Amino acid sequence: MVEVLVAVAIIAALAALGMGAVFSGIARAKQVHCASNMRQIGVALTAHAVNNNGFFPETTHTVAVNKAWIAALEDEMGPHYDELRLCPADPYREERRERGGTSYILNSFIFVPEIGPFGEELSSPCNNMQCIDEPARTLMAFIVSEDQTVEATMDHTHSRGWTRSWESVLRDIQPDRHRTGRPDSDHSKGSANYLFIDGHVETWKASDAKQRIESGENFAEPPSLREDT
Repeated sequence: MVEVLVAVAIIAALAALGMGAVFSGIARAKQVHCASNMRQIGVALTAHAVNNNGFFPETTHTVAVNKAWIAALEDEMGPHYDELRLCPADPYREERRERGGTSYILNSFIFVPEIGPFGEELSSPCNNMQCIDEPARTLMAFIVSEDQTVEATMDHTHSRGWTRSWESVLRDIQPDRHRTGRPDSDHSKGSANYLFIDGHVETWKASDAKQRIESGENFAEPPSLREDT
């Protein structure tokens, strides 16, 4: 009987290890697929800019939903438009598909004008290729937070407020989008993909993103603005 129990325990342990490897492999495959989507979105954004005097498409902050950036890229993204605009790891991808939305959101530092306390425009958006000093170091897009609405209007961040706290980042984006198991309470495990203006994609650990924010760095802010301050 003891030998049987030991054998059962060993089999259970091996099964648990095997399932862990399977889940890890699935998460990795989704992360790679998501990164590919973001790179192709980056190509589409650049193609749009080239055809429009350097201007990228606008967000729902300044135009109607049917003219906002993800809808404006449908021709550039071609027949795989519905697949490319949705992250395979997004638990609400089908809801976003139905509502014309996307799993990816643009950096408000680039696409949304800064608004003052009385509604006045303090700065213009910088959504033109000629306005970006360091495209390889300037973030273009992130993966949307699963706590946000699935409506198509949720297509840009509010990243000027990210220096306040990690919680303000989590309201906009999902730094642990690619993970195994359930998220921890502060979403500092796992990783996410980040698209830059020049079209390359980086994968960051959520713990690294959290550390940068808590150290006072707002990584969404263009380098030229950070260095000026």
